[in-house]
Amino acid sequence: MLDFALNACRRQFHLQVESTFATQWTVIFGPSGAGKSTLLRLLAGLDDLLAGHVSLDGHRLTDCARRTWIKPGRRQTALVAQQPALFPHLTVAANVAYGLGNLDRAARDHRVEEVLNLVSAQELIARRAQHLSGGEAQRVALARALAPLPRLLLLDEPFSALDAKASDALLTRLQAWLTKHRIQTVMATHDATDALAIGAEVALLHEGRLAAQGPAAEVLASERNRLLARLS
Repeated sequence: MLDFALNACRRQFHLQVESTFATQWTVIFGPSGAGKSTLLRLLAGLDDLLAGHVSLDGHRLTDCARRTWIKPGRRQTALVAQQPALFPHLTVAANVAYGLGNLDRAARDHRVEEVLNLVSAQELIARRAQHLSGGEAQRVALARALAPLPRLLLLDEPFSALDAKASDALLTRLQAWLTKHRIQTVMATHDATDALAIGAEVALLHEGRLAAQGPAAEVLASERNRLLARLS
C-alpha cells in the first residue's frame, strides 16, 4: 500500500496531492501538464518536497523535515521515465544487469533473460544501447527496472514508442508478471484505453490536484463513451 501527501513546486507549477493507493495497479490519468510526471518523480524521490511524506507498506520513505529521502536501494523503488536513460556504451545485457550486484552470475544471467523475454527483447541482448530504436530502448528500460524485483514500480508513459498491438500485448504480460511477484505499480498515462484494458484503479489529475479516484470504469466513464463514439 502506497500512502502519500505531496506538496511541491516546479517553476510555476504547484502540485498538492494526498491519497492512498491500495490496489496492485493504479493509473494516473490526465492531460499533458496535469502533473503526472511530477507526481511520479516525487514518489521516486527525485524531486524535493515543500512538505509531505511518502510511505510504502507502512514504512516511511521520506524525511521531509531534513529534506531527505531514504536511499533508493533501500526503498526498492524503480522509475521508468518517458526517455529511457540507458548507458549507451553498455550492451543490453549489461544495462539490465546493472542493479543485480547482489546475485551470483548464474542467477543474474537467468534474471536478465527472464525480464528480456517478458518484454520481447531477448534478441537484443548483445546489442549496445546506443544502437536501439526508441521502442527497443523503452522495452530494455522496462526490463532493467523489473530485474531487481522492486516493491514499487513507477511507469511514466512506458509504451509511448510502441504501436497499439505491441503495447496491448506487453501490458497483458506485464500485469500477470507483476501480480505474480507482488509488485505494486503506478503508471502515468494520457491514454484511457490502458487503464480501461487492465481495469485498474484510476487517479485523475487536473492542474496538480487530485480530481477523482476510483475504478477505471467509473472515473473514466466519459472517456470511455468518447472512445466508443469515435469507433461507431
